[in-house]
Amino acid sequence: MQNAKMQNKVRKAIIPAAGFGTRMLPATKSVPKELLPIVDRPILDYIVSEAFAAGIEHVIIVTGRMKGAIEDYFDHAFEVDATLRRAGKNPLADRLATATPDVGSISFVRQQQARGLGHAVWTARHIVGDEPFAVLLPDMLMVDHEPCLKSMTSLHQRHGGNVVAVERCLPEEAHKFGIVSLKQTIAGALVDGLVEKPAPGTAPSNLFISGRYILQPEIFNILERQEPGAGGEIQLTDAMITLMKDQEIRAFEFGGRTFDCGNPAGFVAANLHMAMTRADIAAGISGEMHALMAPIRAIA
Repeated sequence: MQNAKMQNKVRKAIIPAAGFGTRMLPATKSVPKELLPIVDRPILDYIVSEAFAAGIEHVIIVTGRMKGAIEDYFDHAFEVDATLRRAGKNPLADRLATATPDVGSISFVRQQQARGLGHAVWTARHIVGDEPFAVLLPDMLMVDHEPCLKSMTSLHQRHGGNVVAVERCLPEEAHKFGIVSLKQTIAGALVDGLVEKPAPGTAPSNLFISGRYILQPEIFNILERQEPGAGGEIQLTDAMITLMKDQEIRAFEFGGRTFDCGNPAGFVAANLHMAMTRADIAAGISGEMHALMAPIRAIA
């Protein structure tokens, strides 16, 4: 019984971070999109923190060429620490040291070819092994009183199987996302249909997969044989359609705010939102926003 319970616990998480960040060019020519700051922390720092807050013990970050700065960020910066302490800024040095993940809690694996999300997940198969795991997309900053993945792991502990986070989009925007259809059961909502970026007007619903997954390890064998799908890439959604023939996929409808930080509008919105939650800078940001809106109010 104890072994079965431990096997059901989600201990590892994959964060695919090998993409070029083309929607955020030219900033991402030299800076990984995952390290662009939301106020004073990189986007990826928020995502890793969400994973650890959900009880994840080992985070696997899938990187690519020109992404070495990601590994450096999660390392202990000896020079910075020493410089801060010489300057008497011990509280700041202590804060940075506390925020550095424990030794061995983060691994890195390189996706040597840009072949899509499904391929990126498959790249981490040897580190994950034969146990359930989470996937967190680093573009999607999800904010709520309880972290999205923590809510999902609680659901997984009750029911096992696979879990995906879903949200509602405008029906006319459904062609931009991986869309699910659901069936209601006594035990909750189960996914009964999946389609990646359906043609406009053909989506089965306006519920899209919003960047958090808990998956069983059987999906690795499916991904290994998966043919390229939308965009000529190995799509995780396509593999999940095959997985769904043998295993349930449960839906968790996220009720917080999600910011797509992979595009300029979402990135700016995330910065404003997170800045307004900070007691040390909220007043200044609020004043600046008020001043920016004044000409619009005057015209109206």
